[in-house]
Amino acid sequence: MMLLGTVYFIARGWGVSDPRQQEFYVITIMITAIASASYLSMFFGFGLTEVEVAGIGTLDIYWARYADWLFTTPLLLLDIGLLANASRTELGGLIIIDAFMIVTGLVGALTKVFMFRFVWWFISTVAMIAVLYFLFSVLTTRANQLDEDTQATFKTLRNLIIVLWTLYPILWIVGTEGAGVVGLFVETLGFMVLDVLAKVGFGFILLRSRAIVGESDAPEPSATPADD
Repeated sequence: MMLLGTVYFIARGWGVSDPRQQEFYVITIMITAIASASYLSMFFGFGLTEVEVAGIGTLDIYWARYADWLFTTPLLLLDIGLLANASRTELGGLIIIDAFMIVTGLVGALTKVFMFRFVWWFISTVAMIAVLYFLFSVLTTRANQLDEDTQATFKTLRNLIIVLWTLYPILWIVGTEGAGVVGLFVETLGFMVLDVLAKVGFGFILLRSRAIVGESDAPEPSATPADD
């Protein structure tokens, strides 16, 4: 699905000459291409390690998933930040917090002391809340200064990110890396579904929006006969 999304975005962006549109296409294609490589590596058994957790036993940890997120989530934020016309300082701060969120999540996944895993989960979740708050405050204020098409697209993508990203720490805490309420298959499947929606779904909405394509894909208004 990630590969199909990549091919679709490449085909849709082929021949695009507008520099702004090209920027969004390149970023979005990179997101799904990186995710495709990450899932292929996990399919081949690469990017998987075992962690011996005291009192729990051996856990299978897909660290390739975190490597994927470390690259793709900043690119997603870059996409929506550019859409909202955010400054470089705002984008830089947002991406740094996001990277901190992913790295602390990975530390939690690799921690061998069971209770300490939840401490790192909490730290990562707080960083995620900061990212989402930034989207809802600073970037929303920026987007509200733009045209209606851009505002509508931004709000749709912002809400998509808020809903889907909120589910990630919930799945982590109930999965094998956390409390172990659900098994590895359900956990992996859940992350896969969230990833496809958050990456391919995000790109599909963004690259088909009037905020990106402008009026080029819109139907021409019907002609009105001129008076003699």
